[in-house]
Parts: sequence; C-alpha cells; structure tokens
Amino acid sequence: MGLTYISLSLPLLIRVSLKKGKSLRQNLKEHGLLEDFLKKHPYNVASKYFPSLANDYASEPLTNYMDVDYYGTISIGTPAQDFTVIFDTGSSNLWVPSVYCSSTACSNHNKFNPSDSSTYQATSQSLSIQYGTGSMTGILAYDTVQVGGIVDTKQIFGLSETEPGSTFYYAPFDGILGLAFPSIASSGATPVFDNMMNEGLVSQDLFSVYLSSNGQSGSFVMFGGIDSSYYSGSLNWIPLSSETYWEITMDSVTMNGQTIACSGGCQAIIDTGTSLLAGPSTGISSINSYIGASDGTISCSDMSSLPNIVFTINGIEFPVPASAYIIDESGSCTSGFESIDVGGLWILGDVFIRQYYVVFDRANNQVALANVA
Repeated sequence: MGLTYISLSLPLLIRVSLKKGKSLRQNLKEHGLLEDFLKKHPYNVASKYFPSLANDYASEPLTNYMDVDYYGTISIGTPAQDFTVIFDTGSSNLWVPSVYCSSTACSNHNKFNPSDSSTYQATSQSLSIQYGTGSMTGILAYDTVQVGGIVDTKQIFGLSETEPGSTFYYAPFDGILGLAFPSIASSGATPVFDNMMNEGLVSQDLFSVYLSSNGQSGSFVMFGGIDSSYYSGSLNWIPLSSETYWEITMDSVTMNGQTIACSGGCQAIIDTGTSLLAGPSTGISSINSYIGASDGTISCSDMSSLPNIVFTINGIEFPVPASAYIIDESGSCTSGFESIDVGGLWILGDVFIRQYYVVFDRANNQVALANVA
C-alpha cells in the first residue's frame, strides 16, 4: 500500500494512495461482453441514491460499478488480510468478499476468512445491498480494519455471501469503503470514518481527496487533514444541504455565460464513487446538444475548441474544461455527462473531482473545493 506520513504538530495524517485502473465497463468491452451485459443488467444510476427505485429491502444501494476506476488497499483482521476497495463518498458501508461466498464474482477476488483472524467478532445481523447492476447479501461482523497507518479496532463490516451475476467477475476491486453519513448506512452499521472520529484516530474530523488526471499516479484520500501542496488559491467552503450523501445546493450550469441547465438552482452530490458527471435528462440533453455530442459520442477534435462548462456553487464559479468532460479512450471520444432522473439531482463524479481538490468536513458539515495545483 502506498502510504505517506506527513509530520505536523498534530497527530500524523494518513494518506492512502489510490490506483487508477480499468473500470468494469472497459474490462467487459475488451472481453466482448459489454453489449450482452447491458441487455441483461439494465443500469439505473439513480438506484444508488433512491433505493426504493431499485429494491424495497435494500436500504442503501452502492456504487456505479460500471465506470469507477479509483481504488486503494486496506486490511482487515489479525494478522492483516488485504483488500482493494473503492473509497466511495456516495455510500456508507464497508464490505468485502468472504469465504462464505460461492458466487462466481468471488472466485477471483480476495476473500476474508474469519477463522484466520484472532480479533474477529461475529454478529447475527445480515446485510443486503442493491447496486445499479445487481446486489450483494451477507453478514455483519466486527474486526480490526487498517486504513493506511490508522488502526480502527472493532469496526463493523460486511462479509459477502452472494454477489449474483457472473459479470462481477470482471470488477477490478474487491469491495467498497463508504465515506458518506451514518444516516444512509445499510443495517445501521457505523461507517469507518465515524468510528475513526469516535475513537479519536484522526487529528481533524475531515478527509480530503485528490484524483489525478490522464492516467497519472498520485491520487489519494487523506484522513484527518489537508495537503495544501495539491491545490492553488484558497479553499471555497460550501455548506451541506443534507447530511446523508455529501449534498450541496448548486446555483446553475452555464456555458459562455448562458444558463444551459440547473436554472434557478438544483441539488448536487459530490461522489467519488461515480466516474462521470450525471444529471437530469433535460439538463444533460441540453449540455450534450451544446457540445455536439450525439448518443454520447463526440469528435475528439472538438476538445480544443469547446468552451468550459461552469458549475456555480454557493456563488462561486467552478469551470470544467472540454479536456475533462470529453473522455478519450484510445482515440474514441465520449461525453462525460450521463442522464439520471430523480428529483433534479446532479452527481458531481470523478469528471468534476479531477479538477478540484475536495475536503469533506464532518466537524462542520461542509465541503471545500479548490483548483488542483
């Protein structure tokens, strides 16, 4: 695991390196399975935020499995068993595959073995979580979780028993570490960062995220602190409008000074677990029309001539350039915008986050954005 310890007068800050790898969508495409997968598993990104749209018994759907491609390493148990996880600000549970799982998806991923851990504590609680493209069921238990240099004892987490759908075999990570609020945690499980705060394991009750662009290394999530060398200018603080996801109020979306979406304001979620920038179909259609994207595809040569799309939040403009909102995959370019339709909600995923250093402040229920250095 790539770890950096930054010495301050406060306790150590822990930086966990994130790896940018292939997404499930890329893996399926390379194996010629994407088209068949999409037919069998209609994807509804909205089900992550509004579970009732997906399944009545699943109280907290998770991540956009299709596109996410930033993940880091944690360990669970004594001695430590390693797992790659998505650090997901759009969900609140920690879970990993386990030896109790016989699904195909578990066959080529790291599986937690309780009998190998001297600090494992079982519970009688079950866990059931719905994805945009499937589901998982399992059990809840307690054990020591190490995230970077932080040793989080008696952390509740999920052990998968089923992960239906053979296509999850191609997911490039083992599990999920949710960083949203306890109010949306499935089965009422205490999230990892809440446990860290409760145990006084972080110097400040906040964490920050830097996602590198263009396949470069260096992405990280830092627990308990802010690294000012990764951004320029000042941090712009924005109050949360809801303490569930990291939800804020957005003023407008403009291009060349003209409002093209979110007229009169809208709600947005800053979500490291979604790779694209999602919004209501009317707004996304408007944006794609303005940038000349047809059925999600766009000419790569347009990247040099298209203007910034500006997201105004709390009165401050946050531009996203064409080089960020046009996704170039080996000379084939697509729009970085996708449609969801749930109450006008916008999802500011990795397309947005790559442009801004983000601080997630639990002490004051606010987020901060600053231009990446």
